[in-house]
Amino acid sequence: MTNSPDNAAAVIRARAPGFTPRLGLVLGSGLGSIADGIEGATVISYADIPGFPQPGVEGHAGKLILGRLGGLPVGCLQGRVHLYEGKGAEPINMLVRTLKLLSCESLLLTNAAGSLRAEIGAGSLMLITDHINMQPISPLAGPNDDRFGPRFPPMEDAYDSGLRKIMRDVAGRAGVALSEGVYAAILGPSFETPAEIRAFARLGADAVGMSTVPEAIVARHCGLRVAAISVITNLGAGMGEPLSHEQTLREAAGAASRLKTLIVGYCEALSHAG
Repeated sequence: MTNSPDNAAAVIRARAPGFTPRLGLVLGSGLGSIADGIEGATVISYADIPGFPQPGVEGHAGKLILGRLGGLPVGCLQGRVHLYEGKGAEPINMLVRTLKLLSCESLLLTNAAGSLRAEIGAGSLMLITDHINMQPISPLAGPNDDRFGPRFPPMEDAYDSGLRKIMRDVAGRAGVALSEGVYAAILGPSFETPAEIRAFARLGADAVGMSTVPEAIVARHCGLRVAAISVITNLGAGMGEPLSHEQTLREAAGAASRLKTLIVGYCEALSHAG
């Protein structure tokens, strides 16, 4: 079987016949435990789906979980692939476009990120309002697949204003503190230098990470509405303690319960919206 989103979607439908997810959910580093709340779950290893990549980073399980969260049918990607892993953009396209073919209407992205603002410290949640793409390639580079979207997709509402309002309302009702800001994406895998952190802040970024933006671009290209939340795991280089991936996983795990409350409430709101 050749690797394509169509074939991947066919295998998934065969494993979960009749199930139609409305929301795609991508869980970032250290946030996989959020998937534990999915009810009636069908769990499929990426290894069993043609063309799905094997994540190569600790904290990313590599499983697709289909079920209901907050009453909403979801397709949850428990683990993502990053451009710095050297596999190119095709695995990212595969994951997002497969969710589109499974009938998802929107995509909720989560990540672990470093803060460029001292008042948004480790353990904070930040709703992404926009992004600055500092990665060297676009996931849409190369021939355009006209089935999914246009050659030159607009990005002025990359993070859907209506979905952001729903998330803010949910956070307010749940008493979950939620900052907002612009996310800068770098390639990695090295953390940023202090000079880079100062430069990104001057460009208007509030947080920095190594993911999310490629998925958002692919999702908008194929017509999925996008919302995204960063779990702030540290202050940027030169602003606090030395950085490490272990710190990222530790802080993400600590914030996971508040993020889960927010995500479940968000799913409930989408479910009631029809």
